Formats: sequence, structure tokens, C-alpha cells
Amino acid sequence: MKYGLMLPSRGPLAGPESLSAIAKRAEELGYHVLMFPDHIVMPKQTDSQYPYSESGIFPGTDNNETMEQLTTLAFLAGQTKSIRLVTSVMIVPHRPPVLTAKILSTIDVLSQGRMNVGVGVGWLKEEFEALQTPPFEERGAITDEYILAFKELWTKDEPSFQGKYCQFSNINFLPKPVQKPHPPIWVGGESRRAIRRAAELGDAWQPIATSSSSPLTTPEQLAEGISRLGRYTERAGRPPGSVEIVCRMPGYNLKSEDGRSSGAEGRDRPVFNGTADDIASDIRRYEEMGVGHIVASFVPVGHVANSTEEMLTDMEDFANRVIPRV
Repeated sequence: MKYGLMLPSRGPLAGPESLSAIAKRAEELGYHVLMFPDHIVMPKQTDSQYPYSESGIFPGTDNNETMEQLTTLAFLAGQTKSIRLVTSVMIVPHRPPVLTAKILSTIDVLSQGRMNVGVGVGWLKEEFEALQTPPFEERGAITDEYILAFKELWTKDEPSFQGKYCQFSNINFLPKPVQKPHPPIWVGGESRRAIRRAAELGDAWQPIATSSSSPLTTPEQLAEGISRLGRYTERAGRPPGSVEIVCRMPGYNLKSEDGRSSGAEGRDRPVFNGTADDIASDIRRYEEMGVGHIVASFVPVGHVANSTEEMLTDMEDFANRVIPRV
């Protein structure tokens, strides 16, 4: 099992000193990946429903600042030496495809091959409109096409592409990414179409457990999603196990060693919520299901941690108290 963490994208912990301290300490503690989310602008008024909360309200609307994803990961490439950098996820239609492929390739070169490209279709229609993207309603097809264009640019000596949303030819695209054939594509999303995208175009599937329409908060729900991924992978003509599973820990909460799990023998205990032994047991169960990466969110989406020290302590507790027990 490999371990990762989500980085804060807003608030005081998203400043350069804090992000640098968190990234460097994560590397020292043996974390494998750093993930950073993606919003460019936050509209003042929205009708769009956030898909990862029961209320449909994005919890970050009380703090509308957000660091740009690719710029931040480029900065962190220079602050670290070995930990991998992951867009989680990059909203693919938000940026022009050739420019985006170039930025990602550049980060891969500057980081000496540490870029993972997490991709998603997005949910905030008003943000699409502010960015003047292609139509929001066609974002799935746009994402599929842009991924194919990325791969063409990253792998071909004479790249050429003629699609509905992207066309290019007669260009040089250098330097190529360090990683061959290209940086890993980690596909986000929980819908059938997202899982099919992962099976057909991805190197990994990275769902978020708290989806309101396709929840994966229990091992049984995740197992169903993994089974569907396996069927789609087979239909795509790819060998079993071609697509890795990356799991975000829903509701992570490490209790003290004398903490009590609720219910008989902890059967009612929320997954990844309990003592170090409880959480280690959950990780082993997910590993048996085929999960290759576990990613912690020490700062829940949209929330702001009280201090850098608080987050560093949570990172250290997980690395020193939980991981050794797995």
C-alpha cells in the first residue's frame, strides 16, 4: 500500500511557506503522493449542486480564494525531491488542451518524472461559463477528447489530432515528458461513465467516496465500483489489473488509543474512524480489495485547518501510529 495526502488549496495553509513545509514533511515521513484540487474562480452565486455533500452546497463558498492547481504543483516540484505530484482532479475542459499538455509535460521534466495527471469533468457550471470553456453539457466528451490529445502530444514525434473540440498538426511538441509512455492518467469520478473512462483511458481510478449520487463510503460500495471497473476494463480489451485503484479516506478520524469503537465489536464504526488499530484494519481490508493507494484528507474539503502545526501533527500521527500497524 502507498499513502498520500490532500494539500490545502485555500486559507493560511495554502501560502508558500506552509505548503512547502507540509510537502517536505510528507516526503520525510514516506508519503508517496501529494494531491492538489482544482478551482480557478468561485462564482459569487451558483445554482450548481456540489456532488459530494448531502446539502449540495460546496463547503468552500465561505472562503472564495483558491490557489491555481498547476502553478502550485510546479512550485512544489522545486520544494521536493521524490514525492509524486498529483492533480486531484484537474478539471480537463477548464484549460486549452495543447497549452495544458505543455504545462504538464514541463512539470514532469522539472520534477524529473514525478507528475501524475488526475482528471475529471467538473461540476460547477458557472465556473465553466466564467472561463468561457466549450459547453458545460459536453464536458464528458470534451474530457475524453482532450485526454487523447494529451497522449498524442506526449508520445508522437509528429503529433496530429483532428477532433470536434481540438485540432492540431504540423507542430513540434518538445520537451516530451520524462515518464514513458507518458505521465500516469488517474481518472476521477464515480459515475458509470467516469468508471468507463478510467477503464478505457486511465492508468488509475480515483473516486471520492462521498458522492451523493454514487456513494462509496463503505467497503461493500467500493467493491461494487471496483467490480464494475473490472468489467469495463475487460470490455476495453485491457488485461485485469491494468487500472490501479486510488482510494480517498472518507471521514478520517484517528482517536486516542483508549478510544472506543461504537457498536458490537465496532461493526457500526465508520470506516477510517477509530483507533490506530481500527484504521489499520480498514486499510488492510481495502488492500485485499485491490486498492493500491490510500489518500488522507487531514483538512476536509472546503475547510481551513487552524495551523500548519496542526496538519503536520495529523500527518505524523498517521505515519507513525497507523501505517506501522497495517
